[in-house]
Amino acid sequence: MKAYYVYILASGFNGTLYVGVTNNLERRIYEHKNNLVKGFSKKYHVHILVYYEQTLSIEAAIAREKQLKNWRRNWKTDLINDTNPTWRDLAMNLDDLSLDSESIPDRGPAQGSE
Repeated sequence: MKAYYVYILASGFNGTLYVGVTNNLERRIYEHKNNLVKGFSKKYHVHILVYYEQTLSIEAAIAREKQLKNWRRNWKTDLINDTNPTWRDLAMNLDDLSLDSESIPDRGPAQGSE
């Protein structure tokens, strides 16, 4: 079955954050790290994979991406700190770490509320 990923990149520890979605995490991170993706991540040098989740449907991945994009910054940093407190680059060991969306607590209020 095909997997989809929601991921958060950072420019550094507690740096600028970028939330994205993909069906091929390794390829997409390679594109970000090599500045092959025009736009925000290239402009602000946001290349460190600090968090990701896996889902089995594109609809779930897109919904989660939208949810995370609507979160306040401190909710995102708390999520990263809970699973990756040193903000290490998870791209170095993608095979060593598998975070399923079912194992990640849903933080913050429902989308659209404060």
